[in-house]
Amino acid sequence: MRLIAAAGIVVAVAASWYGWRPNVAAQETVVQAPYFDVDPLWPKPLPNHWLIGSTIGVSVDTQDHVWIIHRPGSLVDNELGLDRKRGVCCAAAPPVLEFDAAGNLVGHWGGPGAGYEWPSSNHGITADEKGNVWIGANGQEDAQVLKFSRDGKFIRQFGRSGVRHSGETHDGVTWAANSNDPESFGRVAKIFFEPRDNEVYLADGYLNRRVAVLDADSGKMKRSWGAYGSKPEDISLGDYDPKAPAARHFRSPVHCVYVSVDRLVYVCDRVNNRLQVFQTNGTFVKEAFLARETLGSGSVWDLAFSRDPQQTFIYVADGTNERVYILRRDTLEVLTTIGDGGRQPGQFFGIHNIATDSQGNIYTTETYEGKRLQKFVYRGLRAVTRKEQGTPWPGR
Repeated sequence: MRLIAAAGIVVAVAASWYGWRPNVAAQETVVQAPYFDVDPLWPKPLPNHWLIGSTIGVSVDTQDHVWIIHRPGSLVDNELGLDRKRGVCCAAAPPVLEFDAAGNLVGHWGGPGAGYEWPSSNHGITADEKGNVWIGANGQEDAQVLKFSRDGKFIRQFGRSGVRHSGETHDGVTWAANSNDPESFGRVAKIFFEPRDNEVYLADGYLNRRVAVLDADSGKMKRSWGAYGSKPEDISLGDYDPKAPAARHFRSPVHCVYVSVDRLVYVCDRVNNRLQVFQTNGTFVKEAFLARETLGSGSVWDLAFSRDPQQTFIYVADGTNERVYILRRDTLEVLTTIGDGGRQPGQFFGIHNIATDSQGNIYTTETYEGKRLQKFVYRGLRAVTRKEQGTPWPGR
């Protein structure tokens, strides 16, 4: 009875933020989960006949402004009539776009400039609590992380492009991983800023296979670790086999890293189809597998926490199965999913990144030919009646 009472307290605290009042009599049998509708009219149309390409990062700042980064080079020739001087539409938008809560475009910048090495392939964007914007780099030769002000002024670069060159100069040049390098990185996928200790956590990444933690001002490496908190290893694990024992190392890419309010570190081991949890010193805590039979690019692409004070839920983006999993953070149990594959609002093609705002709304971006930013409006907690909700269309 004490356990049931404690569980009721946790549910009631979370519910008070979400504006939902639980039915006490039903708590023991009814599973509640966040409920969302897609907003098909958000964001508003871009100016200047701009198009966005593969949209490879999203972040929400302290003002509830939504930041995305995309790859202009992923737009194909027949999309760029204005850029190619063939007609009035269309042109590639700048790489970094900032939207206000209403969906208006309020800022844009990015690309090569003096004093820094713009990624050959950008990957991930993080707007931190100090008003800075961090950008990862996962091009073949990228080993750097960039830090800008919110208006695009360059602040600092950590790492240098090209440092992993094998020394060969012919067409067969290779790039060497080194997951124990204290000064440079290996195609970073995602960055998380932790304000209490002024640290940045790197999902490092597409070439390296580790979590790396840096001082946010100097860039000095403070610690790093691999799967299960072990020393990172740059070994080929071969193709993922769902019937094999769980891999003792991360596969490429290590695709996301986030720190929760209770200072647990959550890491997306994408192709191993698992979410691993650590203490901030790298001590392994637990793991969960999602859609374990998934092959190819894997199922655990990115995550975001719900915005109640306890961060009761985790939202995990799956760009292979085209859905968002809703998990309880304490147990890592999957409660339900939203989304489906397709081109309509509320559907996905290559869902890549996910973020939440202070109101509990979800924002997603899509890579490959998805090339899109979407908003999902939080509608409160509801009883889970289906494990797969499908397209979260209003009024369904």
